[in-house]
Parts: sequence; structure tokens; C-alpha cells
Amino acid sequence: MIIRDKILIIEDEETILRFMTATLTRSGYKVLKAQTGADAMLMIESHCPNLIILDLGLPDMDGVEILKKLRSWSGIPVLVVSARTMEKDKVLALDLGADDYICKPFGTAEFLARVRTALRHVRTAVGNIEVISRGTLTVRELTVDFDNHKVLRSGRDCKLTRSEYRIVELLARHEGKVLTYDFIMKELWGPRMGKDNQILRVNMANIRHKIETNPARPEYLFTEVGIGYRLAAE
Repeated sequence: MIIRDKILIIEDEETILRFMTATLTRSGYKVLKAQTGADAMLMIESHCPNLIILDLGLPDMDGVEILKKLRSWSGIPVLVVSARTMEKDKVLALDLGADDYICKPFGTAEFLARVRTALRHVRTAVGNIEVISRGTLTVRELTVDFDNHKVLRSGRDCKLTRSEYRIVELLARHEGKVLTYDFIMKELWGPRMGKDNQILRVNMANIRHKIETNPARPEYLFTEVGIGYRLAAE
């Protein structure tokens, strides 16, 4: 199963939307689209994309409002794509938590480079040198391959589903640290999932059966009872 980065484009201008969609699709990304702020918020909360490409000039709300709402609960990387070229607009977006800002018009090569950079930001958030330099994290026999979206045990692909991989990826970015149930749920499934972590527990049980020699005595994925999960550190 090929797991692709999921990118949400929030853009109301049809020509630019088609251009970005075609460019990203050709480069192997899975593309979602929204043309209004209201649709965008629903898409973000239901799909929790890996990256958001955000136009500021939407018909029903300013993209800045979307950025504010998003940063109240999530660190999903945001690449602002806007016709606003004033320095104050760039500074405001960056101060509110945008990862990058590109002005229209722009070329294909620059656009894709900025997409790759924004995706790397979230994967290297904890400053892990191995992740930054090689795109992998290795803990004994377990390897998380961020670039190819795979988890390997002794070189064997564990064949995780998309949801399972995203859980391991999130824990790997914070290796050795306990992530609470609420934090994981919000990061991966959005703020409307509430306090019921049954979907997380089911996914974690499936992950352990795929990567642990004995799921009852885990070597890599540990439960901190009543708090959350952590991935063993190197």
C-alpha cells in the first residue's frame, strides 16, 4: 500500500487551483480542494491533511481567520499562497503560524520546493539530527522511513495502513516523549473527535501486532496508563 502525503488546497481562483492540483498530483501527492473558508474548515477537521496550501483572499472569510482557528488546536504545516505582496501581510501570516509564504505568480519548481520544505518542517519539529539528515529514525530494529511513509522491522515492511503510519510517524517525531491521547487525537483526526479514544486504541493494537514480537510485552510502543503513548528512544 502506497501512503501519499495528503495536501489540502484552499483557493477560489479556478486557474490557479487547477495548476496547483495538476502539479501536485503529477508529483505523487494526494490532493484535496476547498474554495471557501467554510468548506476548508470542514475539510481540515475531517481529513487532517499533512499540508495546507492557503490563499488569503477567499470569498467568505479572510484566510488569516482560518490560520488563527487552525493554530488554536493543530500544528499542521501551512504554506500561504497569496497575491498580497506587502511585507506587513507576510509578517502577519508568519507570526500567526504559517510555515512559509509565496507570492503569486510563481513557478512550478519554486512551488514544489516550498511544499517539500513545509512538509519537512513538521517531520523535524523536535530537531532529530537523523530525521533531518536522512529522513529516517531508527530505534534498534525498528526504522521509521519518513520520506517513503513506511515502518520497517529488521528491514521488513510492516505494511501499516495510512492511519497506523501517521500514529507511528507522530510518535517518532517526539521519540521518547509521552504524547497524550487528546494530543494524538487532535493532531490526526481533528478537534471534533471528542474524548472517545477508541479509534486510537484499536489502531494502536493493530500497530503492535505488526511491529512487536510480543504485543503483550512491547519493545517499541509503550502505554502510559491514563495518559497516552510513547515510542522508545534510541
